[in-house]
Amino acid sequence: MTEIIPDKETKRETTAELAFQWFCALVFLGMIGLVFYNAMLRYVFHSSFAPSEEWARILFIYITFFGAIEAFYRGRHIAVDMLVGTLHGVTRKSVDIVAQLLSLGVMFLLSVGGVSLVIQTMDTYTVATNLNMAFVNGTLPVMAIVVFAMHSRQLWLTIRKPASEFKVTEARID
Repeated sequence: MTEIIPDKETKRETTAELAFQWFCALVFLGMIGLVFYNAMLRYVFHSSFAPSEEWARILFIYITFFGAIEAFYRGRHIAVDMLVGTLHGVTRKSVDIVAQLLSLGVMFLLSVGGVSLVIQTMDTYTVATNLNMAFVNGTLPVMAIVVFAMHSRQLWLTIRKPASEFKVTEARID
């Protein structure tokens, strides 16, 4: 009896992956709901509710950084690979390793800068909701550290992969 191994597209998602997707969806829907609520207040009552504007902004920051984690996890982030797609073998592997090392460097800088930003804003509060800005700015180092870990794993897998498995990729538009 042969075992069918699902490819990456048909792989079942884990509970943690689904929970993270639901979290991102709720943050996004909350942001949309707050913006809609405030727009209705402006249109119907000619006034607005300042905390809803602030919460919408905060949720936008959250969906940006947590969405970035999801994009990096799925490999769906924006990437220009016209040159790299034409390479193969040792050359392709070397370019991939250098690109991943540069990405790790950027994520390290974002982590350090994000932690510094959180420390600087620990005594600052938002105007309308009186929320500590460290709660808002904390999403930057969280995103950078998680993506750093994902890139570290990807770098390790790239180093271990034989150069003969690096092929020319065909152009695709998703």
